[in-house]
Amino acid sequence: MKRIAVITSGGDAPGMNAALRAAVLKGINAGCQVFGVKKGYQGLISGEIVELNSFAVSEILHRGGTILYSTRCPEFKKEQGMQKAQAHLKRFGIEGLVIIGGDGSFRGALDLNKMGFATIGIPATIDNDISGTELSLGFDTAINSALEAINKIRDTATSHERVYVVEVMGRNTGFIAVYAGLAGAADAILVPEVEPDLNEVVYRIKNATAKGRGHSIVVVAEGLFGDPMSGRATAESSAFKVGNYVHEKTGKDTRITILGHLQRGGSPSATDRILGTRFGAKAVEELLAGATEKMIGWNKNMITVSPLRDALGGRNQVDLSLLDLADILAVT
Repeated sequence: MKRIAVITSGGDAPGMNAALRAAVLKGINAGCQVFGVKKGYQGLISGEIVELNSFAVSEILHRGGTILYSTRCPEFKKEQGMQKAQAHLKRFGIEGLVIIGGDGSFRGALDLNKMGFATIGIPATIDNDISGTELSLGFDTAINSALEAINKIRDTATSHERVYVVEVMGRNTGFIAVYAGLAGAADAILVPEVEPDLNEVVYRIKNATAKGRGHSIVVVAEGLFGDPMSGRATAESSAFKVGNYVHEKTGKDTRITILGHLQRGGSPSATDRILGTRFGAKAVEELLAGATEKMIGWNKNMITVSPLRDALGGRNQVDLSLLDLADILAVT
């Protein structure tokens, strides 16, 4: 295999550039030509494919997002769109691809494999919900961004003796809420995996007030009440529903903060830089060894390789014992 390409697809995540950089440098070191596909699967359809050299990726390790850009592309799911993508890949002589993204990106990778191209997937989503890996690129940076925001909100909450309901991202999973809430000493953490007990939240807030602490922090996952609102501050957001209930039952000054897409941006943490680097290098190693339809993952403190289809068979599950621990540590 002498020509390979890298695609970043779906929602951006800190660490994507780290994986891209490692894949490019690893490929070049092995004697390959490495190409970048701009704008995800849309770029495959429109032929936005460029060769990448070491200089092109020399200053991207510390950058969030993806220098290749990313778009959603419903057209790729149609036969005509796939035929266009196949024609462009053949025109460039590309034999294998590293796909950096989430479950939708991996479904595209399976389609590419059916066309005769080798594909290796790298999990990248701040939601951390991809099956087959304990960590996805971007998750560590996202929870640190959320934690930083919670720490700052706590200062204002303390000064004004307010209740702050902080909504974090995560689609229909509670990974960011649980980790950021536990690290930020939230009084309550509400996630889609557990039926919310708003009366218990009210009890904790009232109890904290009775014991002399006038402020409280409640962390809410965006998908708590059905479909997540993706950071849009509307009356239908999970945080507004919780905040309105808390204010009605406690009478306390209650404010809503929806962190939204700031959790997806920012310079990647050391964990995401190292994880992305190892993922990218391992993906190219697998391609050059003849592997296809595989996903690189992180399990039990080591890099793993598993069938790509397994990643689409379920969801990574939140360790609910962490939620139990957070409940024990809350004011009672």
